Amino acid sequence: MLLAGKTALVTGAANRIGAEIARTLHQNGANLIIHYRNSSAAAHALERDLNAERNESAICYQADLSDIEALDLLAQKSTQAFDSLDFLINNASCFYPTRLGEINERDWQDLIGSNFKAPLFLSQACYPSLREANGAIVNMLDIYASSPLKNYSLYCCTKAASQMLVKSLALEMAPQVRVNGIAPGAILWPETSDANAVEKQQALLRKIPLNRTGSTESITQTVMFLLGHDYITGEVIRVDGGRLLHSA
Repeated sequence: MLLAGKTALVTGAANRIGAEIARTLHQNGANLIIHYRNSSAAAHALERDLNAERNESAICYQADLSDIEALDLLAQKSTQAFDSLDFLINNASCFYPTRLGEINERDWQDLIGSNFKAPLFLSQACYPSLREANGAIVNMLDIYASSPLKNYSLYCCTKAASQMLVKSLALEMAPQVRVNGIAPGAILWPETSDANAVEKQQALLRKIPLNRTGSTESITQTVMFLLGHDYITGEVIRVDGGRLLHSA
């Protein structure tokens, strides 16, 4: 129980990698604040599962992370839920293509809001509690923060901003709070109705030196490593099977 007595807020924790991160932190003893925006049923199902394993150890909070007031309230409620806040995992993210000539202000607000604005302002709102706890922040990034993906220019730029945020906040929040990032490659395929999805996935796998997708466990293990290592800050760990060794 490496995290016994600790409290973690995981954004976008209802599904996919966010839910696996939440489960792993909980298995290691942490109390969990499960943030969700629209996935109420999945979030509350996860809350029930975790509380069945350890009573009164998890709680759900809904928030639109593009709303500054909602971010401040989420930080406040998260600190009050278990009387402290030790870890913030900025996992929530939007991902979709924005082809040049079709990018609009809604896309800008949506992608900037989830991938950069939310991690910045939520980290700021949680900072007093994290500082008191000598805590840590982990931002979930993307390998495309460092290398562009065609037709995803806006998304890539927002993740690049979040990557710089890791380094900036690590400097600003030191020495009490450590800030690091994880840049996944192909872990879980995006949910899509694209009829050519399988063909595209196979083409991507051919560009990965390890020739396979990663597992969610490879991400959760990296989160645990960063939370447990007290002399790493301002770093981004790529978990991509070597994907970035090839050009995009």
